[in-house]
Amino acid sequence: MDQEVGFRLRMVRLRRQLSQRALAKQAGVAHATISLIESGRTSPSVSALKRILAGIPMTLAEFFSDELPPVESNVFYRASELTEISGGDGISYRQIGSARAGHVLQILYERYEAGADTGLVMLRHEGEEGGIILSGQLEVTVGESTRVLSVGDAYYFNSRQPHRFRNVGAEVCTLVSSGSPPSF
Repeated sequence: MDQEVGFRLRMVRLRRQLSQRALAKQAGVAHATISLIESGRTSPSVSALKRILAGIPMTLAEFFSDELPPVESNVFYRASELTEISGGDGISYRQIGSARAGHVLQILYERYEAGADTGLVMLRHEGEEGGIILSGQLEVTVGESTRVLSVGDAYYFNSRQPHRFRNVGAEVCTLVSSGSPPSF
């Protein structure tokens, strides 16, 4: 049941083109709460689920009667088939494939415009993530360590450590990253 509620919440959130952070903010709950529910690691109480769904907005009846999409079987994806899961503020995250039950790895094609920044508040979530820079430069801060990475450089860390990404170069920075479990 935890997996089904989490999967349903993720599908509804993605259909509404909301990030976990955006939904958490709209619902007045911690980002970690949304992440834990979607990953099936916790089961929300009815009142907690109602509060989260109010941020969409959606009723419990609509939530549980919503048709779930079929599990995809694609192996190959054209650039035009990547799913934009976040945007704005000069940052684009395009996901390979769509969210579905059983995904334990998320792969993103990321694009940071010059000066784009994930924000002063450091990110933190369960799992691990890594990436490799394809073009431009990206300043990566993990905990107390900061390094500017260039083409061919890479990073890999435990995502529970506070982290932040910022394009410090004058040109667009692109990279491919992966995270497990998916955090968007």
